[in-house]
Amino acid sequence: MAAMPMPSPRSLLLLLLLATPFLLLPLAASAPTSNPDIDLEYLIKNAGLDDSTPATTATDPEDDGAPDFPGLDADYKDEDEDLFGDDDGPEESSHPSAADEAHVLLLTAANFTAVLAARRHVMVEFYAPWCGHCRALAPHYSAAATHLAEQGVDVALAKVDATEDHDLAQAHGVQGYPTLLFFIDGVPRDYSGERTKDAIVAWIGKKLGPAVQNLTTVDEAEKIVTGDDVAVLAFLDHLSGAHSDELAAASRLEDTISFYQTTSPDVAKLFHIDPEAKRPSVVLLKKEEEKLTVFDGEFRASAIAEFVSANKIPLITTLTQETAPAIFDNPIKKQILLFAVAKESSKFLPIIKETAKSFKGKLLFVFVERDNEEVGEPVANYFGITGNETTVLAYTGNEDAKKFFFSGEISLDTIKEFAQDFLEDKLTPSYKSDPVPESNDEDVKVVVGKSLDQLVLDESKDVLLEVYAPWCGHCQSLEPIYNKLAKYLRGIDSLVIAKMDGTNNEHPRAKPDGFPTILFYPAGKKSFEPITFEGDRTVVEMYKFLKKHAAIPFKLKRPDSSAARTDGPGSTAEGEKSSGSNPKDEL
Repeated sequence: MAAMPMPSPRSLLLLLLLATPFLLLPLAASAPTSNPDIDLEYLIKNAGLDDSTPATTATDPEDDGAPDFPGLDADYKDEDEDLFGDDDGPEESSHPSAADEAHVLLLTAANFTAVLAARRHVMVEFYAPWCGHCRALAPHYSAAATHLAEQGVDVALAKVDATEDHDLAQAHGVQGYPTLLFFIDGVPRDYSGERTKDAIVAWIGKKLGPAVQNLTTVDEAEKIVTGDDVAVLAFLDHLSGAHSDELAAASRLEDTISFYQTTSPDVAKLFHIDPEAKRPSVVLLKKEEEKLTVFDGEFRASAIAEFVSANKIPLITTLTQETAPAIFDNPIKKQILLFAVAKESSKFLPIIKETAKSFKGKLLFVFVERDNEEVGEPVANYFGITGNETTVLAYTGNEDAKKFFFSGEISLDTIKEFAQDFLEDKLTPSYKSDPVPESNDEDVKVVVGKSLDQLVLDESKDVLLEVYAPWCGHCQSLEPIYNKLAKYLRGIDSLVIAKMDGTNNEHPRAKPDGFPTILFYPAGKKSFEPITFEGDRTVVEMYKFLKKHAAIPFKLKRPDSSAARTDGPGSTAEGEKSSGSNPKDEL
């Protein structure tokens, strides 16, 4: 979990202003103060606690991950392996053996630096043996390594088990599996292509080869037309000079597409360019129904690259493990998603495709096959979609991760209007929520999406909120500790200890970085971002955190010191005499 940023000098005035809400809170002026050292001594002595055995630390690299469709959301990209919900945690590895990967180097912390120093070009996969996406990538990665070796390409493909060499992975910013980095003279850059053999080979070829390839014969051109899924061709007067330089610069801005140039009218004709057309001319050729797109802008690198980015993808992309990276890494973040079962999709795909023609370069259109167990189920669950009814929704795909459900009859006019309203920010976002509990009398208050404004954003309360997942092992370990903290702090009117199931509930003011995420909302400051608890998950450490950050000072409910000295450890806690119970027993 990321550390809270330190305030800059420019924010000092804001920090002073933050103190003013306390003047509005009568509890703050009159609340009794307590000596934190005495409170801690009492807490440790009477609760039988120490801070040496946390349930887990907030920086534990094996924290359970984020929601099951993180790839569309930058906030959750650190848990990409959860995308299709096929990773339940460590299990017996089915990663191909070394014999299956004869051309893939095995790297560890011991030999990593030496290999990168010896080879100018190295692609490195950071993987986890139990990661389903790593297993799916393995045969493609091995095949790419073999192909490049057979072709004599000066590049090495390697892999690192990030679960064994965690420090090495962390040093290179690895936050999810698999992560592919391409090192040139030891300097890494992210791999942004699809996780297939052909895509990896093409991407590396583009990095190592010339930015633009010359096509001088019809035979060469025919291989490109029949072989490349997407290709860009410029019909020029000369294969060098200003226009060729602009094309090369555009190619460097577009990692995943091959660029070609020609002066041959016969080659141009194969790419559906009129040989008599004015030069320079540029076309983009795809293997789909919208086969040809003609560039009609100013012949500048940025304009050509923008044209290619807007037109390289299909009008609508079917979400699969192979196409996921192309969707997630696309600079166009806003998406329209169609969820439909296979037998119903033929009714609606033509409408979505026709709509997509009006929004090229502005929106991504994605089809999710609802009855596909590998993809449809986990993605639908992430968005809170149940049943098999056809659903259309808009998704921002960026840090705010807002979603907007379409309602009404699906037609060309209604979907176009929906897409346009989405672009113009005219839609109302939808958030998942469980029903509000009928009773909420436990020490740990239950928060749902619908009740968060009332319970957590109450300006008169300091609120500690745990966002958890029922299946999360770390959350399960934390539960008795969190319950004990809440029981110990019961009866303090200014302080609320709460929890929210982050898999069934959403709110823009409570975004988890993983599970569990513990957020603190100080009284009088609810318009600001909450403070993330990042210490050891013990009663003592969480108590210290609350004492430090609470806007309203509070005092522990405990026997006064004189009574404790007179009566000994069997004394009854203040406020609990009627129950006759000992706080040591309860805590």
